[in-house]
Amino acid sequence: MANLRDIRNRISSIENTQQITKAMKMVAAAKLRKAQQRIIATRPYAKKMRSVVSRLISGAGSDNPILRKPEEVDTIVMIVVGSDRGLCGGFNNNLFKLVEQRINSDYSQYQQAGKLDLITIGRKADGYFKKRKYNVVDSYVGFFDDLNYETTSSIMNGVTDKFVKGDYDKVLVAFNEFKSVISQNRLVDEVLPLKTDQFEEENSSNLNEIDYIYEPDGQSILNDLLPVHLNMQLWRAVLESNASEQGARMTAMDNATENAKELERDLRLKYNQARQSAITTEISEIVSGAAALEDA
Repeated sequence: MANLRDIRNRISSIENTQQITKAMKMVAAAKLRKAQQRIIATRPYAKKMRSVVSRLISGAGSDNPILRKPEEVDTIVMIVVGSDRGLCGGFNNNLFKLVEQRINSDYSQYQQAGKLDLITIGRKADGYFKKRKYNVVDSYVGFFDDLNYETTSSIMNGVTDKFVKGDYDKVLVAFNEFKSVISQNRLVDEVLPLKTDQFEEENSSNLNEIDYIYEPDGQSILNDLLPVHLNMQLWRAVLESNASEQGARMTAMDNATENAKELERDLRLKYNQARQSAITTEISEIVSGAAALEDA
C-alpha cells in the first residue's frame, strides 16, 4: 500500500487540477454566451441574404461568373474549420475523421492525383492534416485569437477568385455546427458551385407572386450581393464552430472536474485505510513492547 505522504501529494495535485478545470469551465461558459449572441445576430441576416439572392438569381439570370457550373470537376478545395486550442473533448478529432472519411469515400481520386487542396483554420487543423501529408495550401494559425469578419472575407474572396478563374471547380467547407452545449453537428457543405436550381425552388415557394422593382437593376445588385453571400457562408461556419468549441470545452472541463472529484474520494478512502493500518501497526508494536517489558 502506498505511504501516506504519496497519497497526500496525489490528493493535493488533484485538488489543484480541479481548480484549473473549474476556472476553464467558467471561462468557456462566458465565451459561449458571447458566441451564441453572435450566432443569433448572424443567422437571420444570412437567411435573409439567401432569400434575396435566390430571388435575384431567378429573376436576373445567371450571367455572373460566380454562378458558373463546371462541366467537369477537375480540382477541389476544402476549407476545414478547427480550433486553436485543445482540451475540448472530441471536438476536433471527430470533425477531422469525418473529413478524412468524406475524402476517402468521395474524393480519393482527386487526392491521389494531387488535385485536392485544403485550407485549414485553427492550429489543430493545421497540425493534423500537415502531419498526414495532405496538400495544405494555406493555413490560419491563431485565427480565433482575433476572430473578425474581414479576415474571414479575405479567405473566401481568395477562394472565390480562384473558382471564377477555373483554378477550383468545387469548394467545400467542413465545420462543427452548434446544436447545444453538449452536442454539435459535423458538416461538410458544398459552397461552390452555387446550386441555382435549389435557389429557384426556394424562391418559387416564397412570395414569388410579388414583382419587385430593383434599382439600378437586378443583375447589378446580384453582382454585389453574391460575394457577400459567400462570405456570410464562411462567416456563419466560423461562428458556429467557435460556439461549438466553447460548448465542447465547457462540457469537457465539467467532466474532468467530476472525474477529479471521484478520484479524490477514492484516494481519501485509501488514505484513511492506510492511516488506520499505520495506527493499528503502531498500537500493536506498543502493546508487544509493553508485554516484552513485563515478561522481562
